[in-house]
Amino acid sequence: MTDADARSVADFEKNRKLLFKVAYRVLGSVADAEDVVQESWLRWNRVDHSRVKDPQSFLIQVSTRLALDRLRRAKASREAYVGPWLPEPLPTGPEIGEGAETADSVSLAMLVVLETLSPLERVVFVLREAFEFSFADIGAVLGRSEPTVRQIARRARAHVRERQPRFRYDRKVRMQVTERFLAACLGGDIDRLLDLLAPEVTLWSDGNGLRGVPRTSVRGARKVGRLLVHGIRKVLRPPAGVSPGERGGVGGGSIVDVNGGPAALIVAAGETVAVVVVDLDPVTDRITQIWIIANQDKLGGVEGER
Repeated sequence: MTDADARSVADFEKNRKLLFKVAYRVLGSVADAEDVVQESWLRWNRVDHSRVKDPQSFLIQVSTRLALDRLRRAKASREAYVGPWLPEPLPTGPEIGEGAETADSVSLAMLVVLETLSPLERVVFVLREAFEFSFADIGAVLGRSEPTVRQIARRARAHVRERQPRFRYDRKVRMQVTERFLAACLGGDIDRLLDLLAPEVTLWSDGNGLRGVPRTSVRGARKVGRLLVHGIRKVLRPPAGVSPGERGGVGGGSIVDVNGGPAALIVAAGETVAVVVVDLDPVTDRITQIWIIANQDKLGGVEGER
């Protein structure tokens, strides 16, 4: 490997994490974001690096345009999705939750809101709000004028502000409530569960047609509580002929860290069957939003205690 080749590899590796972070926030899919990073690497290898003055700017431009193109194609397939389409859970560590702004930019609540933006609005919002790119730099990435980018950013920001739920940033409180929520679900304790749920709580489930997974949102504490208790009890029931004490016959759950905060991981017969993320009212600390990701294609990267 020549010195020039070594420098080009180093330049890419130095920016790999940033490229993934941008692509994931644009796409809401770990697999798609990884594909964007890989395609960016292939394109980086085909350019004359001596003509690239700023490797980071070049790589951001390439990866962002790839992500934008992929998002435009994904929009059509997501419209044909069976039931709600939710972002793919991103395994994270506690350190990302230390900064409220960092956690918010990658939270499931924010990513769900970003799904309502147009692809171009989403890219501009992500680059501006999550990564603090200047309007001029965003314009260079997208091939748009600075005034146009400002207008798109203003429209996207207003859209998000209208739809963004109030968010509980206190990690300790979110962890405590998530633990109590998981215990109540696993224990089938409907009364304990109702104590945690806000009266207007809404639940969305992403199963892409998986049997037993609701295909529309469910609203109201009692409806959501019954659905969770009966649904999880059914999922955790050992297969016919397998006793609870046998290996593979026990279901359960644990707390994992995804998208900058705690989430409940549901396991049955040794396999991950769902990741559940809750959002809290910042005043009452009761659960207002519940997102269940049960599509097995989205759970491969999330692991907990089995």
